[in-house]
Amino acid sequence: MGAFTKRKLSNAHLPEDERPQVELANQQSNVPDEQKVTALAVTAGFTASLGGLIFGYVSGEISGFFPMTDYSRRFGQRNDNGQYEFSAARQGTIVGLVSIGALIGALIAGKMADMLGRRLAISISAFFTCIGTVIEISSSTHWVQFAIGRLVTGLSIGSLSVVVPMYQSECSPAPIRGIIVSSYQLFITFGIWLAEMVNFGTSRIHTSSASWRIPNGLSFAWALLLGTLILFFPESPRYAYGHGRTEEARTTIAKLAGLPEHSATVDHQINDIQNKINEESELSKQFSFSEVFTGPRMFYRTMLGIVLGCGQQLVGVNYFFYFGTTVFKSTGIENSYITQLILGSVNVVATIVSLWVVGKWGRRPILMIGAAWMMMCFLIYAFVGHFAIDQANPLNTPTAGRVLITFSCLSIVAFAISWGPLVWAVNSELYPLRYRSVCMGLATASNWFWNFMLSFFTRFITDEIDYLYGLVFAGCCGALVVIVFFFVIESKDRTLEEVDLMYIQHVNPITSAKWDGNSYRKEGGRSTGVDVSSSAEA
Repeated sequence: MGAFTKRKLSNAHLPEDERPQVELANQQSNVPDEQKVTALAVTAGFTASLGGLIFGYVSGEISGFFPMTDYSRRFGQRNDNGQYEFSAARQGTIVGLVSIGALIGALIAGKMADMLGRRLAISISAFFTCIGTVIEISSSTHWVQFAIGRLVTGLSIGSLSVVVPMYQSECSPAPIRGIIVSSYQLFITFGIWLAEMVNFGTSRIHTSSASWRIPNGLSFAWALLLGTLILFFPESPRYAYGHGRTEEARTTIAKLAGLPEHSATVDHQINDIQNKINEESELSKQFSFSEVFTGPRMFYRTMLGIVLGCGQQLVGVNYFFYFGTTVFKSTGIENSYITQLILGSVNVVATIVSLWVVGKWGRRPILMIGAAWMMMCFLIYAFVGHFAIDQANPLNTPTAGRVLITFSCLSIVAFAISWGPLVWAVNSELYPLRYRSVCMGLATASNWFWNFMLSFFTRFITDEIDYLYGLVFAGCCGALVVIVFFFVIESKDRTLEEVDLMYIQHVNPITSAKWDGNSYRKEGGRSTGVDVSSSAEA
């Protein structure tokens, strides 16, 4: 096989009724990429990312509550020494119920987004955080009430974790779509860091209920801000077009891309959306859940999205946040709030860097390098932690402790640049419009399921096998390198309709970065059956 070359499509072997489609493809093979980076597209994407800030803030605030005297006295259990503490089961339930709520929210979010639209679904989801926060703040001494509040808040952030990336991917011009969707992860990390900063500040009044009610109450403010602001931005053009609002869709695409409404690029995107909707309508007038497994190449894509959703948790970065306090004690850092700030700051800085990396290198190489990087970190972490750390008195082994800190931070950097932001981006691009909401819900639900499993069981597992727990994550990272290499298509700078076509046409993931989208176009929603992904024969 020779090097990949752009070539004209041949229609000699096709039925006569399909030959005009290939002629159209040849005529449109040089459609210019005129799209610009507009203030509207960036502002809409970043405003929607406030959903990530809520996600991160709610996730980050809870770990700082447990050491607070007033919180422990109200919701903990008195031990034999008269001190208040949390059993592994109670602490795991309080932390983990938000993940259960999020799993449920993720599963229902797709249907809500299809019925009400992306914007209204985001707004309603945000206001559920307000309800959950009120339940939590009003808790006096009943830990179950606080946990129920976390469950309700989980419904909100689970729904947001589906609809926000969906809205961003459908509204963002292709050249900046990866960056915009990745900003969701940036806001998650910033939300975690912000919660840790607020907890650090209020920990000085740890004997007062204000120590946990103030940071808890701020999540109400972030949710109110998102729920209100998102309504001032345009609806997803793909959703609008699919519901008969064709002129609104055209106007929105033009404004988001900074182009005249009847420019070639806008016409091209409208045609792609129209063709895809026609194709999906011909398959079936009524949507059946089974179609997410039986539709065109949908079993492949649905399972891939679920695996990537699980993988974002199984690469193990949350292990460092759960177990980080013990690690940092090995170098003499006793203050758990400082521990959280160190990890959170590394996470934020690395995620900012990821916005540049994602836009420059694409999806596949970053995911593979990131997973391999984390595998190496976990192997070193596990063996050094188990064999070199003095378990009885970690201060006796400061060098080993510094090694653990270094590779903890390096693993967080790798995650923040790769699997943190890119899983949201890839999963928002995997599916055609007809199945997107349901499939993203399944993928995100799988993510939240493993989030719960890790948040609930990590303490039990580390009590038994300590640092060797890292070997489990190292194995998962190695498996994910293989999965990405063989199954994930490169979607950088491609429209959502082009990505869909690549999967349907069985474009080879290994060589997918070379596929020329302009050499293939469709008419009437039917594919020509021509494989344009192949290389020119030598």
